[in-house]
Amino acid sequence: MRKIHILPNLLTLANAFCGLLAICKGIDALAYAGPDPLRFYQNLSTAAALIYVGMVFDAFDGKVARMVGGGSAFGAQLDSFSDMLTFGVAPAILTKILIEHEAPAWDVAVNPRLTFAAAAVFAVMAILRLARFNLENDPDPEAHKSFRGLPSPAAAGTIASGLLLYLALRKPQLEHSDGIRTPLGLVLDRLPPDLHLGWTLYALWALLVILGLLMVSRVRYVHMFSALTGRGQFLTLVWVVVAAVLLIAMPALSLFVVFHLYVLVGLCAWAVRRGARRTAEAAP
Repeated sequence: MRKIHILPNLLTLANAFCGLLAICKGIDALAYAGPDPLRFYQNLSTAAALIYVGMVFDAFDGKVARMVGGGSAFGAQLDSFSDMLTFGVAPAILTKILIEHEAPAWDVAVNPRLTFAAAAVFAVMAILRLARFNLENDPDPEAHKSFRGLPSPAAAGTIASGLLLYLALRKPQLEHSDGIRTPLGLVLDRLPPDLHLGWTLYALWALLVILGLLMVSRVRYVHMFSALTGRGQFLTLVWVVVAAVLLIAMPALSLFVVFHLYVLVGLCAWAVRRGARRTAEAAP
């Protein structure tokens, strides 16, 4: 392997490291659930955040590889294996841990086999999606402006945003930054303390299945990172700055809105195109 290949591959391995560390933090959350209940939520929050850190490494490894001329078949396979761990296995395990830990607190009936089945659907569909991507991948940069099927990082980010928002609602004391309440924490202070969140466990369970199926669907999704880093309009830069400010002020809520909107907009655009195609075919 040439030395010039080391940097992009190190970024890819950093992505895999984040996925492995996220899983370990989930295991730590269960280990400390008894002696210190708050540490469960702190560790799980850290685990969910690590998925986004892995997303940053995943976004830049391909760019760096093209910049230094270090793209290779080895790098492409390594990227898929890392994505499988960080964006397929880790979100599924963390969601299973959260659902089964929180179910007794809300008196929610949870079948461990069904929870495992939902987590398995998400993880396996992510693996299938990445395998299909490797076979259909076109080296032409124009082919990377959109994806066929929901990208695994977007699916993982959607799941992780649901986990973070649940944790913020469940334990508002997590919404601190340098000892100061975040804007979201100030809002949560005004919510009733007996807020029932049991239904969100069912929502997270369903989300695992829905996002898993979307990953292997033929629904077209725009490549968000390429769209943001490519040549765009001045308005795009403005929206990026606004999104960055909201992300700093209210990370849990901002991530939840952004990722769920990404999933919904892609679905709506696909439905519109499908309806227009059917109308055109039916026209005389």
